Amino acid sequence: MQPRKIVSQQEWFQAHKAHLAREKAFTRERDRLSEERRDLPWVKVEKEYVFDTTEGRKRLFDLFSGRSQLLVYHFMFGPGADYRCKGCSFLCDHIDAADRHLRNHDVSRVAASRALLAEFMPYKERMGWQFDWVSSGPSDFNFDFEVSFSEQQIAAGRIVYNFEEREVGPDFISRDWPGITAFYKDTDGAIYCTFTARARGGDILIGAYNWLDMAPLGRNEAHPMDWVRLHDEYDEQPADSHCRHG
Repeated sequence: MQPRKIVSQQEWFQAHKAHLAREKAFTRERDRLSEERRDLPWVKVEKEYVFDTTEGRKRLFDLFSGRSQLLVYHFMFGPGADYRCKGCSFLCDHIDAADRHLRNHDVSRVAASRALLAEFMPYKERMGWQFDWVSSGPSDFNFDFEVSFSEQQIAAGRIVYNFEEREVGPDFISRDWPGITAFYKDTDGAIYCTFTARARGGDILIGAYNWLDMAPLGRNEAHPMDWVRLHDEYDEQPADSHCRHG
């Protein structure tokens, strides 16, 4: 741990008061950014997408569950996956507490993965999650929204993710990447894609990050998320542990 400057109460007050001005500016800028996000143009979803759910096969329309807004989290879980993405799991640990508030604000939320229900439902049970998780495998949903990549794309050596074309080689093995896609359904039943967030665009949904950013040692990581584990795989540490800073 790097030594910190220890000062009088008055010096502490003045330093933190000066910093507060930047915190407030950041908050106001984030409000402006959110407003700009809501003002972005929409695109109509013309294609019919179907999903396998625990209640049978459903259309994208049905996933709204009678609400006008839908947020889909693209969980990295492809058919036959032999890993469990700790990043996606970290984010999904934060969903259930918010879901009741979202539902009562006219927003439905689901996770979607290309794998079969039978592949990821046992994992959902293990993690203790209650949110809806559907299989997008029966349609081109993941491919069309650029969070999964076909063998043809890999063979061609190019994929598009987060609005960028990327070159990939023959050793590229990740076929499914994370993201959030937002949809709106109007009173006539037409569906529009309103916004997508990819890569670190989902960080703001991870409440633990915000708590850690206020803690004295911050995120305490050498590389992004190098400390994150599935929530049932952490080693217990004594209350006075200083992790790697000890």
